[in-house]
Amino acid sequence: MQRVSGRVSRIITSSVASLLVRASSTQSFGTFSVKPNFRKLQQGIPGDFPKWGSLGFCRTLGFASGFTPLQPKPLGSILDIERVKDRSSEDIASIWDDYHLGRGHIAASMKPKLYHLLEHRAANCRHFVIPLWRGSGYATMFAQVQMQHMIFTGLEDYKARGTQAAPYFTVTFYTDFAESKDLVLIRGDIVFTSKLSDSEAKWLLETAQSFYLNDVRYKLVERFNKETREFEFKDVLQALDMPVL
Repeated sequence: MQRVSGRVSRIITSSVASLLVRASSTQSFGTFSVKPNFRKLQQGIPGDFPKWGSLGFCRTLGFASGFTPLQPKPLGSILDIERVKDRSSEDIASIWDDYHLGRGHIAASMKPKLYHLLEHRAANCRHFVIPLWRGSGYATMFAQVQMQHMIFTGLEDYKARGTQAAPYFTVTFYTDFAESKDLVLIRGDIVFTSKLSDSEAKWLLETAQSFYLNDVRYKLVERFNKETREFEFKDVLQALDMPVL
């Protein structure tokens, strides 16, 4: 993981904070009442990953910005690598999906080429906001991406608690079979089932990837991170065919 200097960290903090204030002050997020809180936002948006832990994760020290990165379970503690190393990539992906079925996790896979594109783009654009449609309105999720992880929490919780906000959903990408099988395995852990259903978590993962991997949608991610004043949340809604409330 790349180190982030204090100066760059402050630039990211200021940029994203002002953007969240701007977005939330002009939108009504379903049943949520969103009011800007400049001080909390300035204190809460980190230049790197916050001290977030989740099911299946442990904490490690020594992160450049002073925040603690997530340390996932090794793939070998989840999957018997020796038993599957001679299987085809299709078989491994199928075994991976079957193993996680009904266990409170989301399983997926992707090609290393796409993973590296996601990794490259996330290095410069780590934050994004995604509306999650619920009935007649939507809640807004705040995403942080620093490969090999994605973390999602509610925008309201993040604004209120900053780095102490609990993650709703965490995602880990495993590259152990990238070279030998042309396969990257993906595991999602729903931390709070009261906050997200399995189907919502799966949709969030797929949607977040689409914004980073689709050239047209990625322009919105770039705008969010680099051209704050030009970003309009309604453009995200329109990209997802959601009504502007």
